[in-house]
Amino acid sequence: MKTFSATPADIEKKWILIDAEGLVLGRLASIIANRLRGKHKPSFTPHMDCGDNVIVINADKVQLTGNKRQENYYWHTGYPGGIKSRTKEQILDGDHPERVLTLAVKRMLPSNRLSRRIMTNLRVYAGADHPHEAQAPEILDVKSMNSKNTRVA
Repeated sequence: MKTFSATPADIEKKWILIDAEGLVLGRLASIIANRLRGKHKPSFTPHMDCGDNVIVINADKVQLTGNKRQENYYWHTGYPGGIKSRTKEQILDGDHPERVLTLAVKRMLPSNRLSRRIMTNLRVYAGADHPHEAQAPEILDVKSMNSKNTRVA
């Protein structure tokens, strides 16, 4: 008996739609990372891109628990003294609220070439509209998976 190792011909990719409204950021990001990587499939192969294509809508309505709204994201401009920072709250209220979710998912994947390839399968939109109707995505109800996935105010 041999261990199964998926080849590109064996891989079947599906399209999944997730509505992020009212969901907790970290729990949602871990579910998305597992779907992108393909760990939910019995044919998971660590060195292959065997995950699904994930579409996330309403990323601007994602919830943060505790004091996570005050956490900072840092970057450097490349110039002396060029360290910059913004809080998660500023980014969620700004022009690109989908970046918070994208960064959370990216940081849950391994740092290598495969994860950069896997991140191209993630599409995050701040509003409820998306241009992927032709792919007929399946709706994944993350709210019903676990009661802790939603934040009760």
